[in-house]
Amino acid sequence: MVRGIDPENSFSLIKGFGPEELKKVLGKDPADSSFPGIILGKDLANSIGVISGDKIILMSPNGIVSPMGNIPSMKRFVVTDTFDSGMYEYDSALAYIDLKEAQQLAGSKDQISAVGIWINDVFDVKTVKSGLSDIFRYPFYMRDWMEINKSLFSALKLEKTAMFIILTLIILVAAFNIASALIMMVMEKTKDIAVLKTMGATHKTIRRIFMIQGMIVGSFGTFLGTVSGIIVCYFLKKYDFIQLPDAYPFSTLPVQLEYGDVLAIAGSALLICFLSTLYPSHKASTMDPVEALRYG
Repeated sequence: MVRGIDPENSFSLIKGFGPEELKKVLGKDPADSSFPGIILGKDLANSIGVISGDKIILMSPNGIVSPMGNIPSMKRFVVTDTFDSGMYEYDSALAYIDLKEAQQLAGSKDQISAVGIWINDVFDVKTVKSGLSDIFRYPFYMRDWMEINKSLFSALKLEKTAMFIILTLIILVAAFNIASALIMMVMEKTKDIAVLKTMGATHKTIRRIFMIQGMIVGSFGTFLGTVSGIIVCYFLKKYDFIQLPDAYPFSTLPVQLEYGDVLAIAGSALLICFLSTLYPSHKASTMDPVEALRYG
């Protein structure tokens, strides 16, 4: 996939390249003025086995129609640099050349096939797109990066839902442990519960004691898990030390910490812990003090 760009107005398209540097790498090669420059994706350069200074030939299907059929248009370029966007899909299939060279190669002088708009906040793309819908009408159409990568985001959304279910199941297992620990405590504290009841403690007081005990355990575990998870996510986002294979569109594990999700998970954990205290606390509050003292 070849993109023709204007070096003076497209320097922000390629990370690490300024306008002056783009003019240099996409212009004529000083060593051989007949060959313009081309910037290849890192993985694309590796797959075809070229490095900076090597010469390649681009072929375009928009060629010349002759008696022998359609002859593709060809032009020689020299590889002046490579780029690494972090997206394997682009690094393995994308190349940049000067806009005029691309127009000449495609046989469309002074014409362009698409306009790319870059915005500061990528998540405002829907707002920008709706604002431009009155300007660009049929036969023009607009596609944003979310629509282009729709299948990827659908898979990530499904994976996120599955991960939430898995985390909920893990919390349920921990909740059963809290419930079993409270039940064992009720059995061990049978005589103490009976003494409290004979001294005037109500069912509500006994129930509250065991509910508070269970919530202390659950809150402490939720706090430790939330803090440790945020710390791990912070280091994963900052240092990118988990590398992904080429089958994925990202070169490193992407991490985006959403505080809404953190609060939802922590709240769900506390709710499950609270529900796990209901049965043991009810069991303790309904205990008969006479039977407890007799067999305790």
